[in-house]
Amino acid sequence: MLYDGHCHVASTRFIPRRFLEDVARNVHRRLEARGEAPSLARIVEGYVTQHQDHLADGLVAEMDMAGVDRAVLLVPDFGLRMETPLTWEDMAREHHAIRLRHPGRFRVFMGADPRRGPEGVRAFARVIDEYGFEGLKLYPPCGFSPSDERLYPYYEICAERRLPVLVHTGPTAGSLDFAPAHPLLIDRAARLFPGVDFILGHAGLTHVDEAGALAAHRPNVYLDIGGFASTPTIDDWPGHLNRLFRLGVNHKIVFGTDWPLGRMAGGLKRLVAEVLEGGRVFAGVPARERELILHGNLRRLLPPESRPRPAPPGDGRG
Repeated sequence: MLYDGHCHVASTRFIPRRFLEDVARNVHRRLEARGEAPSLARIVEGYVTQHQDHLADGLVAEMDMAGVDRAVLLVPDFGLRMETPLTWEDMAREHHAIRLRHPGRFRVFMGADPRRGPEGVRAFARVIDEYGFEGLKLYPPCGFSPSDERLYPYYEICAERRLPVLVHTGPTAGSLDFAPAHPLLIDRAARLFPGVDFILGHAGLTHVDEAGALAAHRPNVYLDIGGFASTPTIDDWPGHLNRLFRLGVNHKIVFGTDWPLGRMAGGLKRLVAEVLEGGRVFAGVPARERELILHGNLRRLLPPESRPRPAPPGDGRG
């Protein structure tokens, strides 16, 4: 059984074009230094083209080919930093429709920005209860600390409903803020809300020492490995993951791909095959700990499964 704990719908309806342009600009600079770069416009267009899977049909097809049973769809709230084609409420509604379209395949962590004020808190509680979403997604690079007191009402909602919180950590789009994305910034919130489980997104890649220490000593802090195959600073990602899996915190590590970030590198099937069959990623890791990483830890963190409520008439997209 394989669960992808860090995934996105590859759609320009949910991911701002400016974000894709930022990613493309970094790729262009790297290729330009090697004398291998196509035009920036061509790279941007490539990313935009791959983000047209608005109903997640392509994602489900790739999951089927790769043997991924289920995935968590993360919905970052970029709306106060970047222009987005949909409102926050529309994105929530469309992710609910996607889940109804693909029964049993997805859980959804809905994004939030503490600067939306009390109405943002009420809206989050409303969609969690109306659609049955299973977690909170935070994107601190948009300009806030994950221990910002304005997030405490969100954490109280999650504590009451036993929902996990996934927090982006590490680098991101060049026009966003890196400083708020340090994993140690979650420490105060984790201490004040011991009943909430916090998952540090990408922390198994970019801040391994700090995140590993938090996971080892804070009972409610976990880390995921989303983006391992597309992080430009890791030349040997199978070796990196193997080292990570020998740190003694495998009961706190969640498998995730950060799909569709690595889509241009051969597809989900190739990626999963190298993890499961490559011989290096799990070399020397006991079978029981492999199972925890690949699905067991995430299943413990998620609330009990329930059927999503039907969408109101006209909500689904054909």
